[in-house]
Amino acid sequence: MNNILLVSNEVDRVRDLSAGLSRMGFSCTACIYADDVIQQDARQLFNAVLIDISSISTYGDSAWKWFRKLKLRRLLPVIALVSSSTLHLVLEQDFEDFIIKPWNLDELSARIRRAISETTKPDRDLVIKVGDLTIDPVRCEVELSGRLLALTFKEYELLKLLATNKGKVFTRESLLNEIWGYDYYGGDRTVDVHIRRLRSKIEDPAHSFIETVRNIGYKFKETGSSD
Repeated sequence: MNNILLVSNEVDRVRDLSAGLSRMGFSCTACIYADDVIQQDARQLFNAVLIDISSISTYGDSAWKWFRKLKLRRLLPVIALVSSSTLHLVLEQDFEDFIIKPWNLDELSARIRRAISETTKPDRDLVIKVGDLTIDPVRCEVELSGRLLALTFKEYELLKLLATNKGKVFTRESLLNEIWGYDYYGGDRTVDVHIRRLRSKIEDPAHSFIETVRNIGYKFKETGSSD
């Protein structure tokens, strides 16, 4: 059974949604955003996290800092529950998926199962090495010069796709389709934002891995040298 962490600050709505997900076959832990959320996360392993964006955004920066720490600590799918007025926040954070109110349980259940499947499917690829960069698909770990890097799930997937196809030029549309899926709302800006974040983590004056192909997209260099 898949364990789901549901985070919101509207108790009644969370209880109804939690009960509905339980009927769909999930084990759902509903938490109001506070310190007990972090304690729950430390106590129990979850397969996915649902965040009610319209409510958690009222907590400001502290809530988003917790979200980012959660993403960095584990390659865990996070699905946003949004309203039409908070849809723009999906582009600003690294969510695996989102669903717009009114929430349909059948659709939400399918999206949760797909997100979990994508993050837990077997990966028997060999370790990928490009210069000082090492990608371990089995452990889902990335190291640069022996230093473990903290990548979000989407950053990791984007890096792995590019690195396993060194020299191949990917259009922004193809990257969007490969990593986010054809039905993702966000467009080219989503790809550019994640490429920029990924570069900030894996590149420095001595290392350059991702090359921008003007008016087309991106490709991974054959070597990781800045020369």
